[in-house]
Amino acid sequence: MSSLWLDSIQYKNKKNKDKDKDNYKDDYDCLRGDVEADVCVIGAGIFGLSCAYYLSKLGFSLVVLDKAGIATKATGHTTAKITSEHGLFYDYLINSYGERFAGDYLEANERAIENIKGIVDAENINCDFEYQNSYVYTTKPTELHSIKDEVKAVNSLGGSCDFVTKTGLPFEVCGAVCFKNQAQFHPLKYVYGLCNSIVSNNGKIYTNTLVYDLEKDSDSSYRVIANGYCVSCKFVIVATHYPFINFPGFYFAKMYQSTSYLIAIDAKKSLFNGMYISAFSPTFSYRTAKIDGKNLLIVGGGDHKTGHPSCYRDTYGLLEREAKKFYPDAEVLYRWNTRDCISLDKIPYIGQYSMSLPNVFVGTGFKKWGMTSSNVAANIIVDKICGKQNKYEYVFKSSRLKPFKNANEMKNMLVQSKNSLLVDKLKPSNFHFDEIENDSGGIIEINNEKVGVYKAPDGKIFAVKPVCTHLGCLLSWNDVDKTWDCPCHGSRFNFKGENLYDPAFKDLCQWNRRLKCLCQ
Repeated sequence: MSSLWLDSIQYKNKKNKDKDKDNYKDDYDCLRGDVEADVCVIGAGIFGLSCAYYLSKLGFSLVVLDKAGIATKATGHTTAKITSEHGLFYDYLINSYGERFAGDYLEANERAIENIKGIVDAENINCDFEYQNSYVYTTKPTELHSIKDEVKAVNSLGGSCDFVTKTGLPFEVCGAVCFKNQAQFHPLKYVYGLCNSIVSNNGKIYTNTLVYDLEKDSDSSYRVIANGYCVSCKFVIVATHYPFINFPGFYFAKMYQSTSYLIAIDAKKSLFNGMYISAFSPTFSYRTAKIDGKNLLIVGGGDHKTGHPSCYRDTYGLLEREAKKFYPDAEVLYRWNTRDCISLDKIPYIGQYSMSLPNVFVGTGFKKWGMTSSNVAANIIVDKICGKQNKYEYVFKSSRLKPFKNANEMKNMLVQSKNSLLVDKLKPSNFHFDEIENDSGGIIEINNEKVGVYKAPDGKIFAVKPVCTHLGCLLSWNDVDKTWDCPCHGSRFNFKGENLYDPAFKDLCQWNRRLKCLCQ
């Protein structure tokens, strides 16, 4: 099943195909020649399009490039909560960086909510924007002190939150942090509204356009190479979710990706208002969404580091069991997953890509709160392009070299990368060809060479070299989504070997030699 947000837009487009006006244009051309612009934005998700929106309003000529379509990756697979409540985070920020730093992080995200509402009003975007209270809750008395510490921390920063024991959820909680005047929306409708404005301000958007290189043309200009053509520009914004330029920058050594799962259900009864997330693992996230007049419940959770083995029971199955505890007659209408970049200190990287790449900017590591953080990032980067000082830039500085607060996570990342790059490649494979069932996959060995095999439901065989085209890590088979996932940096490929998610952008090599021997 596909994302609720993407599916609802596709349905609207089919329904309105005979009408003159289509508010959700998704058939932008691919790049077919060399072009020039002031700014090239690489990536047509909410962050890249927010940057393009602001810059086009300021009169910059710009080009937006995306290897797929509009917001088809992280933005199209989000929960779409617009909030400054990023879990139990502010007590951590105060203890780690001090009150001024934590206060500016809070203020930046609160302003982002106002900015998004301002854009919705100014551009008359019908994206189901609505204010909601946002809650972080616990059902365990042993976790209650963390909830109360967070309330104290937020209020000490000048924020406004309450400790509550009643939330509207269909189950009892021991306590919750309640942020008021947060929001939710339909993310695809919003970004298509941004696209309409960008195009009306003479911005150019090209989809199905793969960027595979960035070259310095001079000290202050660049050539972005895509589809065999060149975009000549002064400024470049890398908005590709996970930065695809490895050196310089080294973002692959400073982040990891986490996969989360979501379902949308028809609960068959009235639903609550508000947005919710549990304070600790196992994580459950809730919000409602009105689609074609029907109020649906979105349930998220089942998080794990991308590339780690997972099963249906612990992902979609976990969410379905939780939902049916309270809505036993519920019908699951959508299932989808998303992946998010998480920095080791839990703060996004926003600003100059690298000291050696002036006028190249990045926003990444949004830690599952990209709807709000994307607007924070867009304002910081637009200010840098305009030569203005942004009050919040220091909080998210992309070139920061502070000691990592999470040493254990850094150690785990290094161990995982070492294993996937070297150790696991030397280990014997766990599978024999005959042990792989139809509609499943695994890695086998043929003449001491590792081969990634998927057997379709009809028995057809798809064989690839299971080595990530990013930095060469050994891939793992994801039997939930029938994909090859990278445990090092989170790239993903379908069972045919076609690239789905960055930082890799090349497809897997096909394993074609002696394919018939697989069937023997």
